[in-house]
Amino acid sequence: MYNPRTGTWANGMLEKLGLPVNLLPAINPPGTIVGPLLPRMARETGAGEIAVIAPGSHDTASAVAAVPAAGPDYMYISCGTWSLVGVEVREPVINEQTLSLNFTNEGGVGGTFRLLKNVTGLWLVQECRRTWERRGEELSYGELTALAREASPLTAVIDPDHPAFLNPEDMPAAIQTYCRETGQPVPQTKGEIVRCALESLALKYRWVLEKLEGILGKELPVIHMVGGGTRNELLCRFTASATGRPVVAGPVEATAAGNLLVQAMAMGEVGSLNEARKIVRRSFALKTYEAEKTDVWEEKYEAFIRLLG
Repeated sequence: MYNPRTGTWANGMLEKLGLPVNLLPAINPPGTIVGPLLPRMARETGAGEIAVIAPGSHDTASAVAAVPAAGPDYMYISCGTWSLVGVEVREPVINEQTLSLNFTNEGGVGGTFRLLKNVTGLWLVQECRRTWERRGEELSYGELTALAREASPLTAVIDPDHPAFLNPEDMPAAIQTYCRETGQPVPQTKGEIVRCALESLALKYRWVLEKLEGILGKELPVIHMVGGGTRNELLCRFTASATGRPVVAGPVEATAAGNLLVQAMAMGEVGSLNEARKIVRRSFALKTYEAEKTDVWEEKYEAFIRLLG
């Protein structure tokens, strides 16, 4: 329905579908001052008739606006329950390759587009924890990560986006079944299962990185991870090792920060997206993870690729 090249509704397509174009509202880019807060809401909230500003949406656009990148060549991972893995581009990349790989072009801040792949995220671990809690085995995410840290490395891997992991009744059992059916050692302990999930996510991030570099025809030398998933230091470390790239983690609350900065740009308090990102670099504690034991990860990546078919 939307034409990303013109920034308008795809009127021709809508007319062919018999949809009334005149009913559709105007499209407001991020940073548009929509108007003042309605008087009733101003009174109820006590905020006064302040400006209402359209941020980057959905939330990933705001999160990417807060990526503390110092240059244009990087891959971002907005990581939480799901992982949005991609790059910023000035024009949408719409071709047979992006179609076959199921990459999307989503609107960004400052006239950018987010060429990205939707990947499963910490949903795998969240659902494992939920299953164990139902059995009366309550462990925090920190405790599960500690168990994973002690488990043997790179014993078995899964495709995080396999349909078996979309919404299983028992996630640990689903992971074990996948490993068994693919002829791999079957993780038994909680630590082994969680480590398998985290290592597999890191390998899937590498797969997306390679595809993006192929599409763009250039190397992406650094990865920025933002969002709640950056609290999991093990995942950040695994991602650096699997990709062979430094991973800069933070901020955790990237969506809120990006939303605020887009509003500041709209009000003229921040001059550009680059300036906004400089503010992020100066305002948040960021942590950089370097690649370790890349030869071991290289070997396991080959096995991972075979799993993907």
